[in-house]
Amino acid sequence: MRLILLLLGGVIMSFAMTLYSPDFKEKISLKQVYPACGGYNISPTLIWKDAPKNTKSFAITMYDPDAPTDHGWWHWVVINIPTDIHEFPENAGSPVSEYFDLGYQTINDYGEIGYGGPCPPPGKPHRYIITVYALDVAGFNVKRDISPQILVEAILKHAIEKASILGYYARGWQ
Repeated sequence: MRLILLLLGGVIMSFAMTLYSPDFKEKISLKQVYPACGGYNISPTLIWKDAPKNTKSFAITMYDPDAPTDHGWWHWVVINIPTDIHEFPENAGSPVSEYFDLGYQTINDYGEIGYGGPCPPPGKPHRYIITVYALDVAGFNVKRDISPQILVEAILKHAIEKASILGYYARGWQ
């Protein structure tokens, strides 16, 4: 991860890529939850800044490492986001959104293209990690139904920096 430190008047400032969402909080809203769990499946607004100068494209993922599978659960994978894009508006993960084509959205572990919100099995809360990656390639030429696990491996090989946010959700939370 790139971290630049600047000493100005005795104050150290760092410049590293950051990710912010005004509506993805520590306790995830029902608005973002998958419909089978009583939610509305609306992807959150994402805003990122301070990407490395040599970034050629961005990618976004949303991942649940606590899912009861051998690979976790990929809720959202977006690639080929141009470097002049630094924000995904709310609901950009929906195929009917006017913002859907800000990047190339692929299949998630629900078997659907675009965003698929949290819907863990009953029990303890799960962690949901949204990450924006700065990549050293302009994009990937893949079909929308590529396995999320395979695509994320390619993203990780080309990531020059990343920024993440974390939220929690348990089935039944209101």
